[in-house]
Amino acid sequence: MEWFYKFPHMDDDALRNLKKAIDDGFRTFTRAYGDSIENFFSPLQHFLIASERFMTQTPWPIITLIILAIAWAASRSLKVVLGCLVTLLLIGYFDMWDDTMRTISMIFVCTLLSVAIGIPIGILMSRSDRVQRVVNPILDVMQTMPSFVYLIPVVMLLGIGKVPGLIAVVIYAIPPMIRLTDLGIRLVDKDVLEAADAFGSSGTQKLFKVQLPLALPTIMAGINQTIMMALAMVVVASMIGVQGLGQPVLKAIANQYFTLGIFNGLAIVGIAIIFDRVSQAYGKRLQKHRETVHG
Repeated sequence: MEWFYKFPHMDDDALRNLKKAIDDGFRTFTRAYGDSIENFFSPLQHFLIASERFMTQTPWPIITLIILAIAWAASRSLKVVLGCLVTLLLIGYFDMWDDTMRTISMIFVCTLLSVAIGIPIGILMSRSDRVQRVVNPILDVMQTMPSFVYLIPVVMLLGIGKVPGLIAVVIYAIPPMIRLTDLGIRLVDKDVLEAADAFGSSGTQKLFKVQLPLALPTIMAGINQTIMMALAMVVVASMIGVQGLGQPVLKAIANQYFTLGIFNGLAIVGIAIIFDRVSQAYGKRLQKHRETVHG
């Protein structure tokens, strides 16, 4: 009756040999192509370094004004702008400005990369049910895989540093961008598409002049969720050398520094609220504009 209490499983030696073969194969791949992959991501590293240098070396009043100008342009709300100002002033007052700027630069690059990759994939999914059936299970795995697991193959390929952390964050944060782009395009009113066809629009014209503009509020919601997930990954990515607010939190965990962890954690929350409120306000403005234009 042993089988009744102990689940039948692969022979221990066979399982050990299978895991060893997979590990050896991945190490062989890393040795053969690791340098080529690192060179491929070299421009991304330069862009990330340039973004971080701009955020940390530009005087704080200028950075503050830029952020407030972006918040105003997106939201047209004095309440949102005032909230951003108070949050930034508190972050600076408690001596977390440099780490916050590093984190914002990382989130900025991650968001740009996620948008550049996610929107084309979402468009492909919206235009082909077969592509959607193939991509959806991959997205399910990406969204349910523990965040720490992403670090293993990335570190084995590229080592410790900014770019491996960036790639891990993008992999973790990109699924909402893809899903909501696909959803937004699929939810475009069929009557509008029929009208575009009746006026002789080509597939490209229909996509860029009808579907994407009408799906933009949903796509903005995808960008919002991507930013939130990227911020959630900041602390995990600090384990492999990503600088910013995550490293003090990691240090606080390792050394039981309660105040250090709480302060930097609240700074991450403050950034998340800024991004969330600004992107949501912009999405609502787009929604109102769409309702005004299209009735």
